[in-house]
Amino acid sequence: MDFTEFQKDALQELANIGSAHSATTLSQMLNTNIGMSVPKIDIIDISKVGDFLTDELTTMVIFELQGEIPHGGFLILHFPRDSAMRTADIMQGIDSQSKLASDPTKINNPFSEMDQSAILEVGNIMVSSFLSAASDLIGLLMLPSPPVLVVDMAHAAITSLVAQMTVEVDDVILFKVKLTSDEHKIAGNILIFLEVNTLQQIALKLEEMIKG
Repeated sequence: MDFTEFQKDALQELANIGSAHSATTLSQMLNTNIGMSVPKIDIIDISKVGDFLTDELTTMVIFELQGEIPHGGFLILHFPRDSAMRTADIMQGIDSQSKLASDPTKINNPFSEMDQSAILEVGNIMVSSFLSAASDLIGLLMLPSPPVLVVDMAHAAITSLVAQMTVEVDDVILFKVKLTSDEHKIAGNILIFLEVNTLQQIALKLEEMIKG
Protein backbone atom coordinates (compact mmCIF):
# COMPACT_ATOMS: atom_id res chain seq x y z
CA MET A 1 0.00 0.00 0.00
CA ASP A 2 1.25 3.47 -0.90
CA PHE A 3 0.93 6.53 1.30
CA THR A 4 0.40 9.96 -0.23
CA GLU A 5 2.96 12.66 0.55
CA PHE A 6 0.43 14.31 2.88
CA GLN A 7 -0.07 11.03 4.73
CA LYS A 8 3.68 10.53 5.02
CA ASP A 9 4.04 14.01 6.49
CA ALA A 10 1.28 13.23 9.00
CA LEU A 11 2.92 9.90 9.82
CA GLN A 12 6.19 11.74 10.44
CA GLU A 13 4.39 14.07 12.83
CA LEU A 14 2.81 11.04 14.51
CA ALA A 15 6.28 9.57 15.03
CA ASN A 16 7.72 12.83 16.31
CA ILE A 17 4.94 13.34 18.85
CA GLY A 18 4.98 9.72 20.01
CA SER A 19 8.76 9.67 20.35
CA ALA A 20 8.82 12.97 22.23
CA HIS A 21 6.39 11.53 24.78
CA SER A 22 8.56 8.42 25.09
CA ALA A 23 11.67 10.51 25.72
CA THR A 24 9.93 12.66 28.32
CA THR A 25 8.65 9.62 30.23
CA LEU A 26 12.05 7.94 30.13
CA SER A 27 13.75 11.17 31.29
CA GLN A 28 11.49 11.31 34.32
CA MET A 29 12.16 7.69 35.20
CA LEU A 30 15.95 7.95 34.84
CA ASN A 31 16.05 11.41 36.41
CA THR A 32 18.25 12.70 33.61
CA ASN A 33 17.80 14.68 30.41
CA ILE A 34 16.99 12.41 27.47
CA GLY A 35 16.85 13.73 23.93
CA MET A 36 15.27 11.85 21.07
CA SER A 37 15.56 12.52 17.37
CA VAL A 38 13.48 10.86 14.65
CA PRO A 39 14.72 11.01 11.06
CA LYS A 40 12.56 10.53 7.98
CA ILE A 41 10.34 7.47 8.06
CA ASP A 42 10.83 4.60 5.62
CA ILE A 43 7.90 2.46 4.49
CA ILE A 44 9.45 -0.71 3.11
CA ASP A 45 8.41 -4.11 1.86
CA ILE A 46 8.59 -6.68 4.64
CA SER A 47 10.92 -8.86 2.56
CA LYS A 48 13.53 -6.09 2.63
CA VAL A 49 13.58 -5.49 6.39
CA GLY A 50 16.88 -7.33 6.71
CA ASP A 51 18.54 -4.72 4.49
CA PHE A 52 17.90 -2.08 7.15
CA LEU A 53 19.26 -4.06 10.11
CA THR A 54 22.78 -5.31 10.60
CA ASP A 55 23.09 -9.05 11.05
CA GLU A 56 24.50 -8.90 14.56
CA LEU A 57 23.36 -9.91 18.02
CA THR A 58 20.57 -7.55 19.00
CA THR A 59 18.00 -7.11 21.72
CA MET A 60 14.33 -6.73 20.82
CA VAL A 61 11.33 -6.00 23.00
CA ILE A 62 8.30 -7.19 21.04
CA PHE A 63 4.70 -6.04 21.53
CA GLU A 64 1.54 -7.10 19.70
CA LEU A 65 -0.57 -4.12 18.70
CA GLN A 66 -3.97 -4.26 20.38
CA GLY A 67 -6.90 -1.96 21.20
CA GLU A 68 -9.34 -0.93 18.50
CA ILE A 69 -7.24 -2.74 15.93
CA PRO A 70 -7.13 -6.36 17.18
CA HIS A 71 -4.34 -8.41 15.60
CA GLY A 72 -3.22 -5.26 13.86
CA GLY A 73 0.50 -6.02 13.87
CA PHE A 74 3.58 -5.75 16.05
CA LEU A 75 5.82 -3.07 17.51
CA ILE A 76 9.46 -3.83 18.18
CA LEU A 77 11.93 -1.80 20.20
CA HIS A 78 15.28 -2.88 18.76
CA PHE A 79 18.68 -2.18 20.35
CA PRO A 80 22.17 -3.17 19.22
CA ARG A 81 23.73 -5.18 22.04
CA ASP A 82 25.95 -2.37 23.36
CA SER A 83 23.04 0.05 23.52
CA ALA A 84 20.90 -2.52 25.32
CA MET A 85 23.67 -3.04 27.89
CA ARG A 86 23.99 0.71 28.49
CA THR A 87 20.23 1.08 28.81
CA ALA A 88 20.00 -1.71 31.39
CA ASP A 89 22.93 -0.24 33.33
CA ILE A 90 21.45 3.27 33.40
CA MET A 91 18.16 1.86 34.68
CA GLN A 92 20.01 0.10 37.51
CA GLY A 93 22.47 2.90 38.28
CA ILE A 94 25.44 0.76 37.27
CA ASP A 95 28.63 1.90 35.54
CA SER A 96 29.11 -0.29 32.44
CA GLN A 97 32.90 -0.28 32.49
CA SER A 98 33.02 -1.22 36.17
CA LYS A 99 30.65 -4.11 35.55
CA LEU A 100 32.79 -5.49 32.73
CA ALA A 101 35.95 -5.11 34.81
CA SER A 102 34.44 -7.08 37.68
CA ASP A 103 32.97 -9.77 35.42
CA PRO A 104 34.66 -10.08 31.97
CA THR A 105 32.22 -12.86 30.95
CA LYS A 106 29.61 -10.11 30.48
CA ILE A 107 31.25 -9.34 27.12
CA ASN A 108 29.87 -12.59 25.67
CA ASN A 109 26.83 -13.05 27.90
CA PRO A 110 25.85 -9.54 28.99
CA PHE A 111 22.27 -9.87 30.23
CA SER A 112 21.41 -11.00 33.73
CA GLU A 113 17.80 -11.42 34.85
CA MET A 114 17.94 -7.91 36.32
CA ASP A 115 19.26 -6.56 33.02
CA GLN A 116 16.43 -8.24 31.12
CA SER A 117 13.82 -6.85 33.52
CA ALA A 118 15.28 -3.36 33.09
CA ILE A 119 15.16 -3.61 29.29
CA LEU A 120 11.57 -4.87 29.38
CA GLU A 121 10.64 -1.96 31.62
CA VAL A 122 12.23 0.52 29.21
CA GLY A 123 10.31 -1.11 26.37
CA ASN A 124 7.05 -0.82 28.27
CA ILE A 125 7.66 2.84 29.07
CA MET A 126 8.64 3.86 25.57
CA VAL A 127 6.03 1.91 23.62
CA SER A 128 3.14 2.67 26.00
CA SER A 129 3.96 6.39 25.88
CA PHE A 130 4.35 6.31 22.13
CA LEU A 131 1.02 4.56 21.54
CA SER A 132 -0.81 6.78 24.02
CA ALA A 133 0.33 9.92 22.20
CA ALA A 134 -0.36 8.38 18.79
CA SER A 135 -3.85 7.29 19.88
CA ASP A 136 -4.67 10.79 21.10
CA LEU A 137 -3.48 12.30 17.83
CA ILE A 138 -5.44 10.13 15.39
CA GLY A 139 -8.36 9.12 17.61
CA LEU A 140 -7.73 5.38 17.29
CA LEU A 141 -7.06 3.44 20.50
CA MET A 142 -3.81 1.48 20.25
CA LEU A 143 -2.52 -0.56 23.17
CA PRO A 144 0.56 -2.77 23.60
CA SER A 145 0.43 -6.40 24.67
CA PRO A 146 2.72 -7.61 27.47
CA PRO A 147 6.30 -7.46 26.11
CA VAL A 148 8.48 -10.35 25.03
CA LEU A 149 12.27 -10.02 25.12
CA VAL A 150 14.30 -11.63 22.34
CA VAL A 151 18.11 -11.66 22.12
CA ASP A 152 19.14 -12.98 18.70
CA MET A 153 20.63 -12.01 15.36
CA ALA A 154 18.46 -9.17 14.02
CA HIS A 155 17.59 -10.74 10.68
CA ALA A 156 16.89 -14.15 12.22
CA ALA A 157 14.62 -12.65 14.88
CA ILE A 158 12.58 -10.68 12.34
CA THR A 159 12.30 -13.68 10.01
CA SER A 160 11.05 -15.83 12.88
CA LEU A 161 8.49 -13.23 13.91
CA VAL A 162 7.14 -12.86 10.38
CA ALA A 163 6.79 -16.64 10.09
CA GLN A 164 4.65 -16.71 13.26
CA MET A 165 2.30 -13.93 12.21
CA THR A 166 -1.22 -15.05 11.35
CA VAL A 167 -2.21 -11.82 9.58
CA GLU A 168 -1.22 -10.47 6.20
CA VAL A 169 1.61 -7.98 6.46
CA ASP A 170 3.17 -6.47 3.35
CA ASP A 171 4.79 -3.29 4.62
CA VAL A 172 6.86 -2.23 7.59
CA ILE A 173 6.97 1.34 8.85
CA LEU A 174 10.55 1.85 9.99
CA PHE A 175 12.09 4.81 11.75
CA LYS A 176 15.32 4.94 13.70
CA VAL A 177 15.31 6.61 17.09
CA LYS A 178 18.45 8.04 18.69
CA LEU A 179 18.43 8.59 22.43
CA THR A 180 21.03 10.83 24.04
CA SER A 181 21.82 11.92 27.56
CA ASP A 182 24.64 13.94 29.08
CA GLU A 183 26.60 10.82 29.99
CA HIS A 184 25.36 8.09 27.63
CA LYS A 185 24.51 7.55 23.99
CA ILE A 186 21.93 4.93 23.12
CA ALA A 187 20.86 4.09 19.57
CA GLY A 188 17.88 1.99 18.61
CA ASN A 189 15.05 1.41 16.19
CA ILE A 190 11.32 1.18 16.53
CA LEU A 191 9.81 -1.18 13.96
CA ILE A 192 6.09 -1.22 13.31
CA PHE A 193 4.63 -4.22 11.48
CA LEU A 194 1.10 -3.45 10.35
CA GLU A 195 -1.56 -5.76 8.96
CA VAL A 196 -3.02 -4.47 5.69
CA ASN A 197 -6.44 -3.51 7.09
CA THR A 198 -4.77 -1.71 10.01
CA LEU A 199 -2.51 0.19 7.64
CA GLN A 200 -5.59 1.29 5.69
CA GLN A 201 -7.33 2.40 8.89
CA ILE A 202 -4.37 4.52 9.94
CA ALA A 203 -4.03 5.98 6.45
CA LEU A 204 -7.71 7.00 6.53
CA LYS A 205 -7.34 8.57 9.97
CA LEU A 206 -4.29 10.49 8.82
CA GLU A 207 -6.16 11.70 5.74
CA GLU A 208 -9.06 12.88 7.90
CA MET A 209 -6.64 14.63 10.24
CA ILE A 210 -4.98 16.44 7.32
CA LYS A 211 -8.29 17.56 5.81
CA GLY A 212 -9.66 18.58 9.21
